[in-house]
Amino acid sequence: MTNQAGPTLHDIHLPPPPGWWPPAPGWWLLAASCAVCCIVAFYILRKMRRRRRIRRDVLRELERCIAEARGEPATLAAALSAFLRRMALRETPAAAAYADERWLAYLDARLGGDEFARGIGRALLEAPFRPAPAYDAPALVALVRRWTRKALETERSHA
Repeated sequence: MTNQAGPTLHDIHLPPPPGWWPPAPGWWLLAASCAVCCIVAFYILRKMRRRRRIRRDVLRELERCIAEARGEPATLAAALSAFLRRMALRETPAAAAYADERWLAYLDARLGGDEFARGIGRALLEAPFRPAPAYDAPALVALVRRWTRKALETERSHA
């Protein structure tokens, strides 16, 4: 008689552990949202850097205009007037062609107040055409600097 214990049984085989590829849908969603966040951050930083560079270049140009006048009142007034007209071209191209009171009213409207039409800003109209103009040059330079900073801030808020 033969001793038969039955068929030979093998142990249960577990399936292999899941691989790392392809990731679960949640990981795909996380990767996509991270990529979008990085792209948006890059775009915002690039825009901020460009605005800072433009602001720095504009203020540098203003200082160059002031330095080139070498303290001559007529030359300074003409240089500041030309600078303001170049600045006006950036936002309202038609305003650069305004003359006399309309030009001063435009400058006042952008700054708020009436320092151009009724104050030191009138020197922009009169001083370039007089042989020896008498006006407060530091006050005019300060007014133009303030107007330029305000214009750059307004430009930034519209962009």
